[in-house]
Amino acid sequence: MKIKSFLGSALAVTSLMALGIISMSMVNDNQGASRIVEEGGTGNYKAIMKEEPSLDAHTIFVPQNLSAFDKKNPLPVLVWGNGACNNSPFEHYKFLNEIASHGYLVVATGYMPKEGERYQGPMSTTEQQIEAMDWVFAQNADKNSPYYGKIDVKSICVAGMSCGGLQTLFNCADKRIKTLMICNSGLFNQQNAHQAVGGMPMPPKSKLKEIHTSIIYILGGEQDIAYGNGMDDYHRIDHVPACATNFPVGHGGTYAQPHGGEFSIVALAWLDWQLKGDKQAAQMFQGADCGVAKREGWTIEKNEKLEKLK
Repeated sequence: MKIKSFLGSALAVTSLMALGIISMSMVNDNQGASRIVEEGGTGNYKAIMKEEPSLDAHTIFVPQNLSAFDKKNPLPVLVWGNGACNNSPFEHYKFLNEIASHGYLVVATGYMPKEGERYQGPMSTTEQQIEAMDWVFAQNADKNSPYYGKIDVKSICVAGMSCGGLQTLFNCADKRIKTLMICNSGLFNQQNAHQAVGGMPMPPKSKLKEIHTSIIYILGGEQDIAYGNGMDDYHRIDHVPACATNFPVGHGGTYAQPHGGEFSIVALAWLDWQLKGDKQAAQMFQGADCGVAKREGWTIEKNEKLEKLK
């Protein structure tokens, strides 16, 4: 009876897969749960969202087929912190999946989001971004890992939205970081610190002096509650290449739109330039007639160090 029951279940699963009601990406196995998002994204490397048993409380977005990546063509890394200090990227998974589909390993803070559900649980911590970088280095060096020799550990962007941006700035001094991306976020001044949500990291503005990499702010325009903080950060940064971009959609950004909307286009251009050395992507940010400035609705400010960056 047990054998018949097993065969019946297997046949049922096979039938449902054939009908397109479920897919292998929805099945839990000893590798952890996984799910295909938006048919894998629009990039050349169809992505998957998945859990990795070797890294608790994080979600991985990565190309489904890793055969294209090796030591000569390794995966750059995006480490991501979520808005509201959520311990799940349920608000950003389309955006992050789209980035992964263009040939990136994305390690997001928090548990893999279940379809249609919002995470309810303890807040995330700044330490989880450090754990993500530790894991990336360990996986790249582990001969038993599917990521062995396939990760560009010298090309790591640490990024985050709102609270995740504060977590990123808290960790900005880590020497493993190659570039920073602060989305809908910025450090609080003493005058407006009361606006912060309890549990958020609250580094002082002096923390900006610890930044040792290039940095981009991607903000939602003047209606973004973080606009003042982010622009104030940008105007204080004069020791590293920096820019501040704005798209007038408010604090929520475009993360939930198909493939992450406009924010994913600017974010990908930044990552392609800073982590892959893409000269065409650099044209999105450099020059009086740069690509971001030509995109409808976008504005950009940048310092001289960014304009001279090669």
